[in-house]
Amino acid sequence: MPYVNLEKTGLNLKSLMKSKNLTVKDLQKIFGFANPQAIYNWLSGKTLPTVDNLLVLSFVFDTTLDDLVVTDMLAAA
Repeated sequence: MPYVNLEKTGLNLKSLMKSKNLTVKDLQKIFGFANPQAIYNWLSGKTLPTVDNLLVLSFVFDTTLDDLVVTDMLAAA
């Protein structure tokens, strides 16, 4: 069964940020967040951005939603 790998998705977001020379502070401004905690949670794999935020990230990184979110398969029991 497929699932979203939060840790790998966070690493993917970090990589995309680096490729676009964007900082957490830059993303904080783009999203209009009062503090950067949500972004740090995304990058650390604690949480996943909402669908709305994923859409914004896909625009910022000029990529698709599928390329933002890393999926894996659960091993069969």
